[in-house]
Amino acid sequence: MHLVDRRAFLLGAGASFASALSPRAAEALARTDTVYGAACQVAEGRYGCAVFSERGEVLSLVELPDRGHDVTFDPVSGRAVAFARRPRNFAVVFDPASGRTLKTILSAKGRHFFGHGFFSPDGALLYATENEIETAEGLIGLYDTADDFRRIGEFRTGGMDPHEALLMPDGETIVVANGGIETDPTFGRQKLNIATMEPSLVFLDRRSGEIREQQRLDAKLHQLSIRHLAIDGRSRVWFGCQYEGNPADAPQLVGFASLGETPRLIELPRPELAALSNYVGSVAASADGARIALSSPVGNRLLVLDAATATVAAHHTLKDGCGLAPSGGDFLATSGQGDIVMLADDTQLMPSRKVLWDNHILALS
Repeated sequence: MHLVDRRAFLLGAGASFASALSPRAAEALARTDTVYGAACQVAEGRYGCAVFSERGEVLSLVELPDRGHDVTFDPVSGRAVAFARRPRNFAVVFDPASGRTLKTILSAKGRHFFGHGFFSPDGALLYATENEIETAEGLIGLYDTADDFRRIGEFRTGGMDPHEALLMPDGETIVVANGGIETDPTFGRQKLNIATMEPSLVFLDRRSGEIREQQRLDAKLHQLSIRHLAIDGRSRVWFGCQYEGNPADAPQLVGFASLGETPRLIELPRPELAALSNYVGSVAASADGARIALSSPVGNRLLVLDAATATVAAHHTLKDGCGLAPSGGDFLATSGQGDIVMLADDTQLMPSRKVLWDNHILALS
C-alpha cells in the first residue's frame, strides 16, 4: 500500500476522474489530500467497493456480486480491481471515478481467488492469488490487461493457501504468504487440514515464476498461518499471522523476513499479544516505511510498531477494526461497524452506518 496525494492520483487516473464524479463527490475530492479504496457492505445488504476521501466521504461505489476482500489500483491505466473473498470466483475491474464496472473476471476452471492481487509496474499484467481446487496447491494467476484481462498463465507458490502477495520494491520479486490452510468451495470456508498445515513465505521471480527462496517458521509453529504482509523502509517484509492451534498457546503473531535471512517473530508484550486474540487481520506500512500497523478485528485492537526497534509505539481500541492504510505520517483505520479513524489522534471521521467496511484499505497509487 503506497500513500498518494490527490494531485498524484488525478495524474495517475487521468483528468477523466474528476470530470466523472458527481458534483457532491467532486466537492469532496477538492477537500481531501488522499484517496482510498476498500470493499464494503452497504445498508441494503448489497456488497461493493468504495473509493473514498481521507475524511470518509464516498466518491464512488461499484457493486460486487458478493462479498469483496481487497482492492488494487493501476496508476498507468487508472483502473482498479476488487477481489472476491475466499473462496469466491470473481474479480471486478472498475473505473474508480464513476464506479462503473469495466470487466468481471471469473476464475479459471478448477480455481478460486483468495482475495488479493497487484499490477506489474507497467500495468501490463494483473497478478492474483488463487487456489487449484483439486490439489489445493497455491497459484499466482497472470492476466493480460491489454487483452481484456485474459488469463495467460500461472505460477506455483510452493504451498497451500497463498493469501496476500506483494511486489517487492525491486519491481521483480513477488513475496507470497502461503497460509497453509486447505480449502475447497464445496465446503465453503471450512479449514480442512489444521493438523497438517505448512505455512511459508515465498519469494519468486515475477517474470519466470521461479521460486527464489521459501522460508518457514519453526516446525512447532506449523499451525501459525502467515496471511498478511507489508514492506518497510528497509525492504523487509512484515507478516501477520492467525493461529489455528489451541487458543491457550498464544504464540507470537508478528514478524519480519528478508531474502537470505531466517524469518523472525518479534516479542510483543504479553498484554498486547493477548489483546490480539491469536488473530492479525491486516498489516500496513507507514508512508516512510518507519512504522508498521496491524489489526485484530477479533480482539478489537490496533497496534503501531516502530519498525527499527520492533517495539510497540502505540495501541488503539476499535470494535471490529481491521482495515489499515498509511495517511500522512500515520494510519487510517476502518471497521466492520462503519467507523473511519485517524490513528494519530484517534479522530473519528464521518462514521457511517450505511457503509460497513471490509478487511482492507488501499491508498490508491
